[in-house]
Amino acid sequence: MKLIYIGCSYATVYLIYMKFKATYDGNHDTFRVEFLVVPVGGLSFLVNHDFSPLEILWTFSIYLESVAILPQLFMISKTGEAETITTHYLFFLGLYRALYLVNWIWRFYFEGFFDLIAVVAGVVQTILYCDFFYLYITKVLKGKKLSLPA
Repeated sequence: MKLIYIGCSYATVYLIYMKFKATYDGNHDTFRVEFLVVPVGGLSFLVNHDFSPLEILWTFSIYLESVAILPQLFMISKTGEAETITTHYLFFLGLYRALYLVNWIWRFYFEGFFDLIAVVAGVVQTILYCDFFYLYITKVLKGKKLSLPA
């Protein structure tokens, strides 16, 4: 499964940078990624389960995943609208992460397992999605294009 995941990831990156390169809008993509990567990197060194390279990298990936949606949300806020396919993708990406919360509650209740880092990162990511969820439900599900209120 990991090989399939890595292969799909490479295929996605290839499609983004090669096949669909013309769809990239550099004028609106002004989010400075270093404002996410540097604090997340620092936090992963400070707050982790075990100060080992693999644990720090795992923690970094968990923290980064929780804020990785911010560039997309920033672009939507800057342009004021989003394509329907993009809104569906973002909604289901957020729903996937919100379902993780249900999984963690289930695992805690039935297995006694609790991972504070993963739970806090998941809650942060779900909170970041809340405004988008509201707009998705009130506009896109009613057949309207997602556009931000003026």
